[in-house]
Amino acid sequence: MENLFLVPFLALMATGTISGSCSQTNIVLIITDDQDLTLGGLTPLVKTQNIIANMGVIYTNAFVTTPICCPSRASILSGQYQHNHRTLNNSVSGGCSGLHWQQHVEPQTWPALLHQAGYTTFYAGKYLNQYGYKKTGGAAHIPAGWDWWIGLVGNSRYYNYSLSVNGTAVLHSDDYLTDVIKAYGLEFLRQRHVAEKNFLMVLAPPAPHAPFTPAPEYNDHYKNVKAMRTPNFNIPVFQDKHWLLQMPPSPLPDSMLPELDRVYRKRWETLLSVDDLVESIVTRLDSLGLLDSTHIILTSDHGYHVGQFGLPWDKRQPYEMDIRIPLMIRGPGFPHKQMDIRPVLNIDFAPTFLAMAGLEAPAWMDGVSFFPFPQTIVNNGTGMDRKFLIEYHGEGSRKTVSPDCPYDQSDTLSNCIPEQKCKCQDSKNNTYMCVRHLEPHITADVTPSHDFVFCKFRDSENFTEAYDLNVDPYQLNNLAPSLSPAIGNKYISWMDHLKFCSGLLCHLH
Repeated sequence: MENLFLVPFLALMATGTISGSCSQTNIVLIITDDQDLTLGGLTPLVKTQNIIANMGVIYTNAFVTTPICCPSRASILSGQYQHNHRTLNNSVSGGCSGLHWQQHVEPQTWPALLHQAGYTTFYAGKYLNQYGYKKTGGAAHIPAGWDWWIGLVGNSRYYNYSLSVNGTAVLHSDDYLTDVIKAYGLEFLRQRHVAEKNFLMVLAPPAPHAPFTPAPEYNDHYKNVKAMRTPNFNIPVFQDKHWLLQMPPSPLPDSMLPELDRVYRKRWETLLSVDDLVESIVTRLDSLGLLDSTHIILTSDHGYHVGQFGLPWDKRQPYEMDIRIPLMIRGPGFPHKQMDIRPVLNIDFAPTFLAMAGLEAPAWMDGVSFFPFPQTIVNNGTGMDRKFLIEYHGEGSRKTVSPDCPYDQSDTLSNCIPEQKCKCQDSKNNTYMCVRHLEPHITADVTPSHDFVFCKFRDSENFTEAYDLNVDPYQLNNLAPSLSPAIGNKYISWMDHLKFCSGLLCHLH
């Protein structure tokens, strides 16, 4: 397979020139697609946990600020909340790889800034959901800042896809995408010279995104695994949850449980190829003598649910399973086998990766760097109190509503299919903002930490949800109806500030 990649890369190496040099560390970012944390999403990554988490730090309170692919990836790249980068959903009309992104945000992402500082940059895999289509510039569009560009055209899949290889569309029919990304990454490392500039490598495999297709060698590897039966798994939903969750059937019929189990285990099976990818890249870095000077990060663009609250399988909701993500880092300055309980957001990745390169984050970035790793963390939680925004713009599209489902063909609903018992996964008024107040503590013998979330939906009900996750981690009991005016007004005040914030003004104290 590697022979397929030699010609375009050799040509690029011969013609590409970048001025300047860097004395900082290399950065390798592996970003999976739809990988949860709360439902055991790290379980298949046994080798990855051994060679990254056990050799570095695992973050137990990592969140996305928008639980959907394109907006979250835009936040990861830009270091901005959704209301600042303006990528509202996965459609072109919603800003996904649209003109505003390409003209105003893409040229100043953190990879573009690293490139300007002298880093050699490499990207392979999924970029943004609408990337590479004719209406967004086609495969010829190479985002600013990338020397080696292997961008997936469109959304995640495992076979029958096109890649933009340095601006040229290349069709793959039978090559498993995760393995192709791995081969490109290894070829990049083979061709570069050890004494050259520092490099950034981003590897973005499709796993475990739908259609949940494992590589042949891993098919049925988890054939006896069932979806995690959490306390909120397939429970009936009443009026204490947003109307979208109340859609029938609630709960899902028992006849659908085998399909939930199948989706769950197939997701795990796709991740086994990611585990192989990570092992191969780390082994190659070690053989080149680069491992000790390279930061390696594994994370996801958001979480996922499989059956929770009677929802079939998807993301988009403001609950723990959709917004918590895996995050682990190894590299210079990070201890081994440590947990970091500080709240970390996807908007923090940009300033953090810039800090790893010895660069300051621009003032317009909304996140804050969590690098370097602190030598000590005070037990009383000082410095760990965080109030942050979760924002989502619901999407409706008649194209995603099956004619076999009993709904009119309006554009208010989205993702309604018989395979999920016609239980729609999104709607235009599934639009909400939440404020999460999280202040973890290292030990249990101090004042209990804050872990509270307050959400308001933009619908005709002005629906509100609130949960104290210290006592209700599965968000079963909506406290909003009984919330005191003082507490409610406090969270509304924070929300009113955060929904318009930018840069340092996004850091509430």
